[in-house]
Amino acid sequence: MGTPEDTKEDLNKLRNAIDAVDAEVVELLSRRAELAIEVGEVKAKSGAKVEFYSPERERQVLERIASLNKGPISDKALCRIFREVMSVSLALEKPLRVAFLGPQATFTHQAAIDHFGLAVEYAPKADIAEVFDDVERGRVDFGVVPVENSAEGAVTHTLDKFLDSDLNICAEVMLEVSLTLLSKDGDIGKIEKVSSYPHAIAQCTGWLKANLPDAAIVDVSSTAMGAQMASADPTTAAIASKAAADIYNLRVIEDSIQDNARNFTRFLVIGRKDTTKSGRDKTSLIFATKDAPGALFDMLKGFASRGINLTKIESRPLKTKAWEYVFYVDMDGHLSDDSVKEALGELSKASSFLKILGSYPRSATDADNAGDK
Repeated sequence: MGTPEDTKEDLNKLRNAIDAVDAEVVELLSRRAELAIEVGEVKAKSGAKVEFYSPERERQVLERIASLNKGPISDKALCRIFREVMSVSLALEKPLRVAFLGPQATFTHQAAIDHFGLAVEYAPKADIAEVFDDVERGRVDFGVVPVENSAEGAVTHTLDKFLDSDLNICAEVMLEVSLTLLSKDGDIGKIEKVSSYPHAIAQCTGWLKANLPDAAIVDVSSTAMGAQMASADPTTAAIASKAAADIYNLRVIEDSIQDNARNFTRFLVIGRKDTTKSGRDKTSLIFATKDAPGALFDMLKGFASRGINLTKIESRPLKTKAWEYVFYVDMDGHLSDDSVKEALGELSKASSFLKILGSYPRSATDADNAGDK
């Protein structure tokens, strides 16, 4: 067993080695940033309209980073680090503006940060329609909106906006959601009302019935809006993210109150550009069937015969005609794939309405992520 002097000497050697590695990391990050600036200059000189942000390229970079990882850092943690590196590099090429369903500390805000990093100018919006409008009018480069939850299903406001919008889906983000009950002083005995986004409230129905059966439920436009209300009224609790506690000066009454422990929400990145093939892609579309027996079966069989996996199909009423419906479909594959082209060709002939929402890189979930090591 070594002496205290030996321990101190060993620690100093290790700390000096860490300092030397840090210096190398800083030098390499600076070099990477310089290369990013050069990339931006080359794009700018091309004369054509250039897209600086490329979700398919970012997906490929992160997959390559995960494949190079030998530990002990997990793939997930390493990719988070490189997400921020890429965010800073992109800001050096061209600063991005991204709208999201706000205010700050919503889960949509967290999904936007997870996807774009912190080196982005974020614009919180009061509702989903405002996010679409800002992207359509070019006030921002991209928008982030929720589209479905693993427990509560589709966010219909988002699906309906795609019917009359020309925007494309450029990427998707999958976020594991943990819901927290917050209030001004953390005293559950004072709570008379619970305020949050309807989907969040629905995900906590069991807990609320067991613990706050007499509380009035107040639906608001976002979880963060509920936190704002709770910050102004000690008798109101909010269901929101834990991050909202710091931003709105609230205390935690109970953490992780959602009924389903494995609770995921899927978000879409919307923009005005098409996304080229990344190698692990998804395509989304909307179609309407013709009024005939077996019409839906006939329209979908072209995908089955070509081995194309449909990952989601959701019906929504067509607001312009009573008792008629459109179908929202997500499928594996990219618009440039021959099999997808052929299947969509068949669908176009058989449908009364068809709209392609875009092809984009699939989000890495816990199941198909470049997993933790």
